[in-house]
Amino acid sequence: MGDGPRGIEVLPDYFVASTSGSDTLPIQTSSATNLRSHSHTWARQKIRSATSMLNLFSLKGLSWRLGANGQDKVVLSVVEVESLRSEIAALEERESHFKAQLEHIDEILRSARLSGYLFLRTRWAALPGESLPIDDTDVDDWLPRFIVLHGSCIYLYMIATDLSPQDSTFLSDIVEIGSLPCLSREDGETRYCFYLLTRHGLRYECSSTSKIQIDLWLEALRADCKLASNAKDLNDSEKA
Repeated sequence: MGDGPRGIEVLPDYFVASTSGSDTLPIQTSSATNLRSHSHTWARQKIRSATSMLNLFSLKGLSWRLGANGQDKVVLSVVEVESLRSEIAALEERESHFKAQLEHIDEILRSARLSGYLFLRTRWAALPGESLPIDDTDVDDWLPRFIVLHGSCIYLYMIATDLSPQDSTFLSDIVEIGSLPCLSREDGETRYCFYLLTRHGLRYECSSTSKIQIDLWLEALRADCKLASNAKDLNDSEKA
């Protein structure tokens, strides 16, 4: 026994640096401790990684248990497993929908004669015997729409990735195409405009900040609708 309290043996020279090469036990013990610590840290990191993956789903309060090999594992009930399956199925469905949207817009860009975003609003022409509609030129009800000229139709989409158009019009139903006076907005922006009038009295008014874009639409629509008699409107637009 040493000089310390009863039951404790004091080794005065234990913490003194050894001068011989045989006393390597403390170093080996330290190495083994570091190895175990590193292994434990690596295992905890793997568990945290698995937990972060599970947190992608909406399961709360996952149960953790000690497995037969001494490692932690997640225990899921039947309800939780079914919930996971439902969420995975929902994600797969969303992926399929996004893929269909990409394929659709790719097909439009490949096959359409002309497509792009324009500001759009609609008006109804006065029927015979009706009074002229109120002048609402200054009403700012323009909405951005993705317009596609394809085949014998004009398709109007809310956004480019929509799978179905919001509206469509046969080119054969268009009876008049012409330019409209430019619009000067409060922010100083200038918009160039044109209109389409159908035989049903529905009037589509389109505008864009790009004059080149408007000229392209007028040229394409006149060519496809065989309404070259309205060519003077293009000159009026250029003068404006």
